[in-house]
Amino acid sequence: MVTFKERVRGVVISTALGDAMGAPVEKLSYENIKKMYKRVESLRTKWYKEDYPADLNLGRRRGNGTVTDDTLMTVALINVYNKEKRHLDAYDMGNEYVKEIAFRKTYIPEFGREALIIDRLFYPEKYIFMRHVLANCEPREGGIGNMINCGAAMYIAPVGIVNAGNPKAAYDEAILFAMGHQSSYGLEAAGVLAACVAKAFEENVTVEEIVETALYFAKDGTKNAIRDLTEAARKLRSEKADMDTVISTFQNVIGKYSPMKDDVHRKMEKVGVPSNHYTPSRLFSIEELPMALAFIMLNDGDYYGSILDGINSGRDTDSIGVMAGVILGAMYGDSVIRSEDVELLQETNKINLIQTADHFSETAKLIIEQDLQLNEKRKNIL
Repeated sequence: MVTFKERVRGVVISTALGDAMGAPVEKLSYENIKKMYKRVESLRTKWYKEDYPADLNLGRRRGNGTVTDDTLMTVALINVYNKEKRHLDAYDMGNEYVKEIAFRKTYIPEFGREALIIDRLFYPEKYIFMRHVLANCEPREGGIGNMINCGAAMYIAPVGIVNAGNPKAAYDEAILFAMGHQSSYGLEAAGVLAACVAKAFEENVTVEEIVETALYFAKDGTKNAIRDLTEAARKLRSEKADMDTVISTFQNVIGKYSPMKDDVHRKMEKVGVPSNHYTPSRLFSIEELPMALAFIMLNDGDYYGSILDGINSGRDTDSIGVMAGVILGAMYGDSVIRSEDVELLQETNKINLIQTADHFSETAKLIIEQDLQLNEKRKNIL
């Protein structure tokens, strides 16, 4: 039997693992990755921008286990839970979470120094600061007007942990918290991923049951994208399809729900040109979560196989790796992760992932115990 602490370790370490494995090839297409790397299979992968001039790689570094904002924002959310020791909502996004990302320095591995997390964030994540601090918005409306992306989903796994075994509660809390950051299908993905992580804590849970959970809670384009991609993955698995066929099929399927495709770079010539990139829609879905679930289905839950296939598929490789990783990390616990990978992640990023996970597991246990006590009191009402 896998213990609760081991599953929490699995989620936290897998966040860093998927993030760091995907970071060196983020924004490259599948064809680019195949041409430049053949196949990424290790944390010790050289960043394709490593030899670029400093003004082109923004003075950052990646590779050798270096994590990005996915991991930094996940740890920031863990810190808020450790402080508050209760369930969270949008007011916590606008209060304690914004303090974590915009006012408290931490070690930023890509910079090689301490800095504020916000200094590293992409624009839709900087939006948290703009809306809650500068605009002093109503917290539940914080995500309105943001560009729609996977930013909330990439760090939402801790919500699944504090609601382990209760996917409905995880979905609800993720939506209520992340609405301070995202809206539309970006918000929906956060809720669905949290539900999947909560479901993955159940003993002997199957990949099929996790996908069923995702489909039960998902709405609109997110639901359709997950359904279509996982159905395609089942068929491709039975056919033992090669990777070229898998990626071609998956990208054709997700293309109906995500208009960006390989056109991921924001260039000057795009300014003023109408597009559906990052726009709210009931018909669209982010790519990362449906792709992560599809690769889990394709590999029948194999830990490294699912993460590595997702990373090698291209585009937002680190976030796909994170989302596949946190689900499988919750299923199997940390024993499935190679010890040398854990050591490299901790050394490179100057963070004790095991200690972070163990501290948070105690916080999560406390929150879950409080829920169980409340449920006992509710029985007396009936």
